[in-house]
Amino acid sequence: MPLKDIRFVIGQKKYKMNANPFTRRDFIKSMAFSGIILPFIPKNFMIQSEKGKRIGIIGLDTSHSVAFTKSLNLDTQNTSFDGFKIVAAYPYGSRDILSSTERIPGYTEDVRKLGVEIVGSIQELLKKVDYVLLETNDGRLHLDQAIEVFTSGKTTFIDKPIAASLADTKAIFREAERYQVPIFSSSSLRFATGMSAVKEGKIGQILGAETYSPMKFEKTHPDLFWYGIHGVEMLFTVMGTGCVSVQRTISEQEELCTGIWKDGRIGTFRGLKSGKQDYGGTAFGKTGILTLGPYNGYDPLLLQIIHFFKTGIPPVQKAETLEIVAFMEAADVSKQKKGAMVKISNP
Repeated sequence: MPLKDIRFVIGQKKYKMNANPFTRRDFIKSMAFSGIILPFIPKNFMIQSEKGKRIGIIGLDTSHSVAFTKSLNLDTQNTSFDGFKIVAAYPYGSRDILSSTERIPGYTEDVRKLGVEIVGSIQELLKKVDYVLLETNDGRLHLDQAIEVFTSGKTTFIDKPIAASLADTKAIFREAERYQVPIFSSSSLRFATGMSAVKEGKIGQILGAETYSPMKFEKTHPDLFWYGIHGVEMLFTVMGTGCVSVQRTISEQEELCTGIWKDGRIGTFRGLKSGKQDYGGTAFGKTGILTLGPYNGYDPLLLQIIHFFKTGIPPVQKAETLEIVAFMEAADVSKQKKGAMVKISNP
């Protein structure tokens, strides 16, 4: 029977299924509010979004891809997303990090059920979208993938880690400038509870800060790049740029990276390797002390990404991202030098 002849009922509302994708307004809204389980969405269902608001994902090896898709494609009540939708995705993605590769089949099905078209290459993806989320969990791949996107001129968000080395990070920014493509990279923890209050000056001039996050390791990446980056990003969000040295202290249960800023301020990142795993910290200001955290999900970051897509103005500056990466790389050198203080050269 041709697809155009199939009819079905959800709740009390009748639908006609044809060769064209269903509209978000009719289908997704009814699925979300009628209690229908997502695996029963018709196989040819695809999300539509007006040209200029179509987002593509590269990398279905991270939970971030699924979380972003759920927020944009299902949250019809959030007008802040302004009609932007994930319409296509290329699954790869790491090919040799087991914790990433084993996720790809399941996450591919998850986003497919949310109306996303799965494509076979980055070039195919670029023909269908206006903006790109580079979500690949493997930072080693980001430079090559980013260049392929930049040649299309499409504004790009690059998820953490922006790369697996300072050299690659510099190259990504250099190529973005060459092709005049707006980019930014960030951990979602940059927008955790309390961070905006610090940036708005609620506790006055920042005199110092301490942050913490889980510290998991991946042998293909420098130690802090894989998971410690969350806490490091929080630290630099509060302290700003200007870190001139870092010293790393290691124990079996935790690690402490102590940064000295050029104005004499001290900021520390504590990597949690055992015990309770969480994200947070404390900001010390001239007029108050503020607790940072808890983590409040991906939507605060996603709202920043959508604003960035609309304006082309990155919420995180190149200089800060480069210094974050330089700090993490220098922390590895400190480890190799048995905890010696390592100077951070101007990235």
